[in-house]
This record gives sequence, C-alpha cells and structure tokens, in this order.
Amino acid sequence: MRILCGLGAAGLVALASPAATATTAPVVDAAPAVAPEADLAYHGHLSMTGGRVDLRMTPQNHGPSGIAEATVRLRWSVPLADEQGLPAGCARTEVRTVMCRTGALPADGWGETITMAVRLRGAPTEVTLGIDTVWGGGAVDRNHHNDRQEVLVLDTGDTYVF
Repeated sequence: MRILCGLGAAGLVALASPAATATTAPVVDAAPAVAPEADLAYHGHLSMTGGRVDLRMTPQNHGPSGIAEATVRLRWSVPLADEQGLPAGCARTEVRTVMCRTGALPADGWGETITMAVRLRGAPTEVTLGIDTVWGGGAVDRNHHNDRQEVLVLDTGDTYVF
C-alpha cells in the first residue's frame, strides 16, 4: 500500500491500464551537443605613413577542429576617415572599427591573407590597432592569448610585425 501511495495518481493509472504504458514513449536524455574546438590566431604586419595604415594579416587555426568561417575585429585607437576602400569580406561597423570574414580555417592551417589600406582621420603620429575574434564559427577557443592583441604603429613608414 505504501508503494502505491508513493507513486501517486499517475502511477496508479499507468499500473491499472496496460494500454497507457504501451502508448507512452520512454523519456530519453539526449546527449548535450559538443562544440568543436579551434584555436585562432592572427599574424601579419602594419606600417603607417601620412595617416595611411597598410595592413597585411593572415588568420591561423591551431586546431584541433577546422571551421568554415570566423570574424575578426580591427579596432583603431583613432577614427577612420569617412571614405574607405575595404577589401571584399570586410565592412566598417563603427567610426573606428572594421570587421572581416576569415573564410575557412582548416585545423592546423592558415586562412586567406587579408590586405587593406585604411585612411585615418587627420594625421596622427601613432595609432594602436586592436585585433580580436568576434565570432569563431561556432567553435570554442580556450586560448585567447593569441587571438586578442594590440599593435602600436608609429607614423615612420617602419613595419611592425605581430
């Protein structure tokens, strides 16, 4: 009697009616989806002359999983000039920010090089470029030491490597 009381009304219906148990689907716990893991990084160089900054950057994925696409943010410490000639796959999103698609990044592989020249508003003697991943293609990146960086560039025409 105590066992039946512990089951409650739903348990009594199920015990009393064989048809109820035959049509009731068992509850199955679905395994949680596991996101792929990637380790994105950006390598390249910058130079600045007369308010124009030339950038050449190649995304890299240290793996272990490849991804179909990622988005990298380039954030300048000074405003960009109003008109820019940005490469395909890149768009200006704020006064000082450009976002670019990386394209496919295979595991332990390199992506397509992103090359651009941006004009800064005015003629600053220095600028800092912040580089970071905004979207990693749905993959988890546990190492943010190599996909978030800042590079100081002086208006000397010298090349600064990152």
